[in-house]
Amino acid sequence: MKTYVARPSEVVRKWYLVDATNLVLGRLAVILANYVRGKHKAIFTPNIDCGDNVVVVNAEKIKITGNKLNDHLHYWHTGYPGGIKSRSYSDILEGKNPHKVIQLAVKRMVPKGPLGKQQLTKLHVYSGDKHPHEAQNPELIDLGIMNRKNKRDL
Repeated sequence: MKTYVARPSEVVRKWYLVDATNLVLGRLAVILANYVRGKHKAIFTPNIDCGDNVVVVNAEKIKITGNKLNDHLHYWHTGYPGGIKSRSYSDILEGKNPHKVIQLAVKRMVPKGPLGKQQLTKLHVYSGDKHPHEAQNPELIDLGIMNRKNKRDL
């Protein structure tokens, strides 16, 4: 038996649409990372970009379980001495870039390096329900029916 290794010319990319309304952040990020990496395909090869394009709408309507909304902080550094900054998830979701929460969660789940950066370019997250990718006819994925824990109606 021989191991199948996909070539970049053999990869067929599809477009998927995900509505993030009432979906749990961590569970959503795991599924998005798998689709962006291509792990849902039978031809998955770790060193080849096999992933599909994923469009996420309604990013501001995600649910964060437990007390993580106020307790979990996102840190970054400005590059200057003493320049560490932090912001809670509630501040990010109420701010002008609520889609950053999903992007950061998925970014931490893909490989670090050039391949991971290339795979992250296929993730498109939008705060409202409108997106500029209608011409690609994305296929809708309902993550709420995949597992009952994926969706929270709090």
